[in-house]
Amino acid sequence: MAEKIEHPSSSSSSPCASCKLLRRRCTESCVLAPFFPPNEPQRYIEAHRVFGASNIIKMLEGIPMEMRADAVNSMVYEAKARQRDPVYGCAGIVWNLHQQLTKSQAEKAILQAQLNGAVPSTSIANQQLLKLQGENAILQAQLNGATTAAFIANENNKEELLKPQSETRDPL
Repeated sequence: MAEKIEHPSSSSSSPCASCKLLRRRCTESCVLAPFFPPNEPQRYIEAHRVFGASNIIKMLEGIPMEMRADAVNSMVYEAKARQRDPVYGCAGIVWNLHQQLTKSQAEKAILQAQLNGAVPSTSIANQQLLKLQGENAILQAQLNGATTAAFIANENNKEELLKPQSETRDPL
C-alpha cells in the first residue's frame, strides 16, 4: 500500500525548495518536489551544499519510490553531520557513540566486579579500562599535534607511540 506522494505545485503555485533555490520552473515530474516542500528550504539547502542537485536526483532515481523519503532524510542528516564535522560526518558520530558505549561497558564491568567482591586487577573490566586509557592517550597526542598515523596505530605499537620523545629517539 504505497502512499501516493502529491506534487506540491499541483495544489499551489509555489515551486518546491529545490526549484526555488535553483530558479527553475517546478514541473509535475520534479523528482525532488515531494521531499523538499517550499516551506522547508533549509532542508534542501543543507543537502544541496553537500551532495549537489544532480547527485541527489541520481540517488533518488536509483531507489524504489517507497524508500525515497527515508533516503532523503538520511541525506539531510548526513549533510548536517558533514557541516558539523567535514572530515568524519556521520562516521564521527558513530565512532563517538561507540567510544561512549565501550567506556560505559568497562565502567559497568568494574562496578559489577566490585559488587561481587572480585579483584579487578586481573578482570576483563580492568583490561578494557586499560585499553580505553591507551586509546585516550593516543587521542590526546593527536590533539596535541601528533600525526594521523598515531591515531590509527595498531595495538602492537601503541606503547611505543606513548613513550616520551626523548626515549624513542636514537642517540646521535
